[in-house]
Amino acid sequence: MTNAETGKIGEEYVCGYLKEMGYSILARNYRIRGGEIDIIAENDEFIAFVEVKSRRPDSLVSGFEAVGERKKGLIIKTACDYCRKNPTDLQPRFDIAQVTVGNGVVLDIDYIFNAYDTTGYDFIF
Repeated sequence: MTNAETGKIGEEYVCGYLKEMGYSILARNYRIRGGEIDIIAENDEFIAFVEVKSRRPDSLVSGFEAVGERKKGLIIKTACDYCRKNPTDLQPRFDIAQVTVGNGVVLDIDYIFNAYDTTGYDFIF
């Protein structure tokens, strides 16, 4: 199974997870030059920008460790673009989902709500 296939399985699973929690999926793989957001979802209170990291069980680096400061900055920049083009009164939130996939099946999900914020970045929502 390729990394792309593993990633797609993880993203599909996280979309279902969010829907079960009452979220609507607004966009998937939202891209601008230099940035991408895997999932954009909303509920009555938040617009969530979700980075999904799918890993095999024997992965040496966790999905959470893979989202460094540079990646966070690119996601925040992309989220600002999305909000500029799609105005909302909802509070923005940045989440990370780590999905463990083995043999094409989701084995585990670890989801961090509000994993980071825009402190220290020059972007205003």
